[in-house]
Formats: sequence, structure tokens, C-alpha cells
Amino acid sequence: MTTHPLHVPVLLREVIAALSPADGEIIVDGTFGAGGYTGALLDAAACRVVAIDRDPDALARAKPHERLTLVAGRFGEMEALLAERGIALVDGVTLDIGVSSMQIDDAERGFSFMRDGPLDMRMEREGASAADVVNNAEEADLADIIFHLGEERHARRVARAIRVRRAERPFQRTLDLADVVRGVVPRSGDGIDPATRTFQALRIHVNDELGELSRGLSAAERMLKPGGRLAVVTFHSLEDRAVKTFLQRRAGSGPRPSRHVPAAPEARASSFELLKRKPVTAAHDELAANPRSRSAKLRAARRTHAPAWPADLGGVR
Repeated sequence: MTTHPLHVPVLLREVIAALSPADGEIIVDGTFGAGGYTGALLDAAACRVVAIDRDPDALARAKPHERLTLVAGRFGEMEALLAERGIALVDGVTLDIGVSSMQIDDAERGFSFMRDGPLDMRMEREGASAADVVNNAEEADLADIIFHLGEERHARRVARAIRVRRAERPFQRTLDLADVVRGVVPRSGDGIDPATRTFQALRIHVNDELGELSRGLSAAERMLKPGGRLAVVTFHSLEDRAVKTFLQRRAGSGPRPSRHVPAAPEARASSFELLKRKPVTAAHDELAANPRSRSAKLRAARRTHAPAWPADLGGVR
């Protein structure tokens, strides 16, 4: 199987090592994208890969393979999607969280603040777009989205500028919004574009990415066999914090509850064991070849024999 020639999978060696695919196993690639991880898994062993993607464009580009099953949908719904295909348990799950480089590079998808395109950002091309949110949300709600999902210190200033400008004419294009944000957010010394955090926040909100991550982690916990491996790659602190919290709690190494919080009636057995206590980051050769890998973090764990935790217990938020 070949992947998109312009796409370079991040932490590919490390992800395949964490998943350790073996002949006859079933591995779920919950974020197929350009097929980088899927292709490497199929090459590494005579395993079967079930590749899921919510973006119809990603699946349309895929090339068939006798051991590959392509599934349209969200990885948070992997249980139902695989049950329809007669699969109840799997040996591995990998997730590459966030937007793909190809989605960013396609101006017509509206993810990029560097390329002019419709202010869309919908991975599935369904539901409310980023333009809908920017043009219709209350100023206070916009500020909350930008502050909490973009970690933007100037969120109120950005929301106010958006409200003032949209009263004149609605936002329709990416560069239009980016210019308004750049007009009120000072450029930092780290070289990050002032529009970065606002665009991140809108993308996460439009696609419910943190909610999807929470559902996906819990689904993977329920679907993995004892000894099954989970490998998750993230690209910003909100995602990494969510994965870290989920795995640490289920491995019995999370933060202790406050003494003011009533104790749980009984301790739960650890459903995961961490493969490494700290996240894996890109090696020097990958950093030099692929700048996108600078912010990538891989967290991996192995499923134990213990029952899965309830989805609402020890969540990722």
C-alpha cells in the first residue's frame, strides 16, 4: 500500500514499535488520513488493519489492500463500526489526533490561516462550519471557545474584534478572519502567528475534537484484548493532557484526589500499564526532516486483564 507522496507520518517508527503488530492480529487505525500508519502496519506483519476516518476525502484517496478494511466514521464510534463487521475485540489501536497536513494544505477546506479559502474547518463537511460559529455565536461564548480551546490569553479582545467586524459584514474567508485576529493579538517572540490559537480553537470546537478523543480512548479501552496496545499521537497541550490523564488514571499512577473529595467506595484495578512513563518525542533526524514533528508526542500503553472503567469515571477532561 502506498501513501500520499507529500505526507510524512509523524513518529512512524515509534508508533509501529509501540503497536508491535504480529501476524493474524487486528489493528485499528482510527485516523487513517493519508494511510501512513496503516501502510507501515501492513508492511510490518501479516496483520489486518481496520482504518477509520471521518473525512470522506481521506477514504477516497485510499488504495485497496487485501488485509485493509476502510470504514467511514468517527473513531469514537469504533465499537459500533467494527461490530457491524463482526469484530468485537482487537489487538491494537492507534490514533493521530487533530488535523492532517493534507487538510491544512488544501485551502478549500478552510483550516489554514496562511491560505485563502472558505472559512469551513469541518472534517466531515457536515454540520455548522467555522463561519457559522464566528458569525453567530455570542461574544462571550466566542471568548470562551478561543480561551479554553485555543489557550489564547487575548480571547476577549479577539471575540470583541470579531463581533465588531461581523456587524459590518459576515466572515466568509480564512484570511479575512486571520487579518482581524492579527490586528488585535500582538506577535510573540516565538514566531507563532497570532492567528494560530484562534484557528485551533475554532477547529477543535467545530469538530468536537476533545469530546471525540474522550470517546475514542474509552472505546479503545473496551475493545482492546488483554495485552493489546494503544498508541496515541498528539500535537498540542490540550490533547496530550487529555491522553496523559486518561492513561495515568487507568494505570493507577494519576494524581491523588483531594482530601476534600469523598473516597471512592473501592479501588479500581488498573486497565492499562504504561509502556513509558514519559511521552516519546521525535528523534533528531525526524526533527530535521519534518518540522511538524516538533510538537508531536506519543503516549502508549498495554491493556491489562482488568475490566474497562466506566466511560464517565476518570475521564480525560
